[in-house]
Amino acid sequence: MLQVPGLQNCGIPTKVLCQLNMVMPEELVDDEEIWEDIKAECCKYGSLRSIEIPRPINGVEVPGCGKIFVEYDSAAECQKALQARTGRKFTNRVVVTKYYDSDMYHRHDF
Repeated sequence: MLQVPGLQNCGIPTKVLCQLNMVMPEELVDDEEIWEDIKAECCKYGSLRSIEIPRPINGVEVPGCGKIFVEYDSAAECQKALQARTGRKFTNRVVVTKYYDSDMYHRHDF
């Protein structure tokens, strides 16, 4: 099984949720609506502290591009979001969710 640093789908919940398979990097080039859509969907599960959506930059490999990171006020809220969002569809894609290490998130180590 491939292990990605910072991602964990079991064990102790963190305050940060990483959502994969929601958007493709090319969809992030000039779509500002995505942020509002993510915020509206994710705030249903708790208070949001921050959202990070790494976007592509021409000629530069951007770590985490295509992933969506959402930080909640508590690990319990994040756990609630993970349980609710896993397997849901977003733009005809099945969402994959994982807890993400809070320290790595704050360092923008995506």
